[in-house]
Amino acid sequence: MAAASHDEEVKRLTAREIKHFKGLLAEKRKALIDQARDTLASQEEQEVRAPDEVDQASSEYDQSFEYRMRDREKFLLRKIEKAMQRIEEGEYDLCEGCGNPIGKKRLTARPETTYCIVCKEEQERQEKMFQKKRQMRATLEF
Repeated sequence: MAAASHDEEVKRLTAREIKHFKGLLAEKRKALIDQARDTLASQEEQEVRAPDEVDQASSEYDQSFEYRMRDREKFLLRKIEKAMQRIEEGEYDLCEGCGNPIGKKRLTARPETTYCIVCKEEQERQEKMFQKKRQMRATLEF
C-alpha cells in the first residue's frame, strides 16, 4: 500500500517549489538560532541572580531541560543545513535511500527529510528490529 502512494509522487519539484522549500528551511533555521540565542540570554540573566538552594535546584533542572531541547534542536539544525546543501546540489527532492523523488506531500510535512516515505518506513522497521534484539539480549543477560 505504501508503495502505491509512493508511485503517485514520482514527480520532481519545480524550480518554484524548490525555492518555496528553501524559504521554509531558512525560516526554520532562523527560528532555531533565535531560540538558542534567547536561551543563552536567559541563562546569563539567571546566573547574575543569587538564588537560594531551592531556587537554584529548580533553575538547574530547567537548565538541564533546556540543554536537552537544544541538543534536539542542534540535530534538527544539522538536518536543515544538509537539506539546504542538497538544494544547492540539485538533490533536495531525491531520496538518499532509493534515489527516487521524495514527493511534495512528504517534503511539506518534513522539509528537512532526506528519505521518501517508503525508505523512511523501512529504516524505522529496521531500527525497531534492532531495538527488540537489544532488549532480548539484555533480558537474557539477567
